[in-house]
Amino acid sequence: MIRLRRLAAIANVVFKYRLDTLLDKSKTPLPLRLLLSPAVLWGKPKVSRGERLRKALESLGPIFVKFGQLLSTRPDLVPADICSELAQLQDNVTPFDSDKFRQIVEVALGDSVDEIFLSFDTQPLASASVAQVHAAVLKDGSDVVVKAVRPNIEQTIAKDIALMYTLARLLAKYSRDGRRLRPVEVIADYEQVIYDELNLQAEGANASLLRHNFEGSALLYVPKINWDYSNEKVLVMERIYGTPVTNIADLEEAGIDFKLLAERGVEIFFTQVFEHNFFHADMHPGNIFVDTSNPKKPSYIGIDCAIMGSLSKEDQYYMARNLIAIFQRDYRKVAELHIRSGWVPKTTPVNEFTGAIRAVCEPIFQRPLNEISLGHMLISLFTTARRFEMEVQPSLVLLQKTLLNIEGLGRQLYPQLDLWTTAKPFLDRWLKQRYSPKSLFKQFKQLVPDWLEQLPEIPPLIYSALKNAQQTAEYAAPTTVITTPGPAAKQPLRRLIPWLSAAAVGVGFGLAAASWTESLAQVPVTSLILVGVGLLALLLR
Repeated sequence: MIRLRRLAAIANVVFKYRLDTLLDKSKTPLPLRLLLSPAVLWGKPKVSRGERLRKALESLGPIFVKFGQLLSTRPDLVPADICSELAQLQDNVTPFDSDKFRQIVEVALGDSVDEIFLSFDTQPLASASVAQVHAAVLKDGSDVVVKAVRPNIEQTIAKDIALMYTLARLLAKYSRDGRRLRPVEVIADYEQVIYDELNLQAEGANASLLRHNFEGSALLYVPKINWDYSNEKVLVMERIYGTPVTNIADLEEAGIDFKLLAERGVEIFFTQVFEHNFFHADMHPGNIFVDTSNPKKPSYIGIDCAIMGSLSKEDQYYMARNLIAIFQRDYRKVAELHIRSGWVPKTTPVNEFTGAIRAVCEPIFQRPLNEISLGHMLISLFTTARRFEMEVQPSLVLLQKTLLNIEGLGRQLYPQLDLWTTAKPFLDRWLKQRYSPKSLFKQFKQLVPDWLEQLPEIPPLIYSALKNAQQTAEYAAPTTVITTPGPAAKQPLRRLIPWLSAAAVGVGFGLAAASWTESLAQVPVTSLILVGVGLLALLLR
């Protein structure tokens, strides 16, 4: 019943703001046109389409506001008049009552605002879809911002999530693409993300880690969290003074190098994804500021770390190689990587899949590189892969969204941005480092403790294998014939020789790696003996 009421409320907002007029009737399916036909009863729209869409998304709550934030960063896909209106959703959502904000802070911190702060600004500094921010000064004179979650927002989100689950289950059951799209899993992943955003302590922890990852970097600065006055309900952090990245006029007046600024945004994205494997997944312009103190070498300031993403090592590797293969026009490699990664079934015909990828990418590459949208290309590829039963990877959903944000922002700052020229050297370098001897040895050292932990179990396993082999041989031998054991009877033991030798080499290298620091003289003699004996046994076998 709750879901039906929420669905009715959504329909009412669609009709009230005449969102049906945003659709091209010639391309809208007849059933959908019939569903939207009652909207004419609300009369002709009196304000612009962008304002109507913005107000509708605000009315529908935080989940829909975040969708509008994503659309506002895509001027290459969304008309300019709509983009300019949706940009107000980034940090200019209608604020809630300041007295209520003060009450939330006092309850969460267990003391009055006057006792905690030297001064507290009653006017909100920013108001977003999930939380609101006020400026304040601590007793020690530190400028801070105080963030609190909107009251009763959990109930609204719960209703939307319940409705989305219902629609996802219907899609999975009745749609031909339902199983491939894995809508229920995608909604479950988004549910975790949105509820994590309500936990300000988790946001603070994310910000602290991101700050640590870019400590001393000239690319990105993350404000420091004041943990003495922060918990799940309230977050107090260092106040930053920067220029909003959308204030192009102010950036121009400061003499900012827009080309470098756009390229650094791309570099930050790829550094987070491939080096740190921890990326800010809500990098819409409302969360990004620019430090203009050095206009020729501008840096970014990032806030609002509620939504973060990470990839598995396998997805990192396949994504990097896919991007390189795409821009090398090695379409067969792209197809093979999709199959090898499990993104499409193993039974997918490689030649047919290669042809489909070529048909999507080749027309795009006829344009100049600085006009190619990498995010749009990936979307086209995934759409094409639908007929090859490509499954949606929930772990890649946030990555794709973040790439769209970064690319849209970069093109706003510097329309001639060549994303590939900026990204390719980074990806090439990352792949080389991943498989360099130093990196492999580092991975080897990380595995050594586990191997040493299991080392005591090896002798019993060897004894058990020998015992089983002996019993098998005795069971298979004729019982009425007495023979002298020959080469065949010793065969099980011979088969174990290479395994025992390899084990000796592995354990020897493991001990060496565990104790290695700077010189060979610090490696235990025992490990060298094990390696030598093992290699000798393998050579003389």
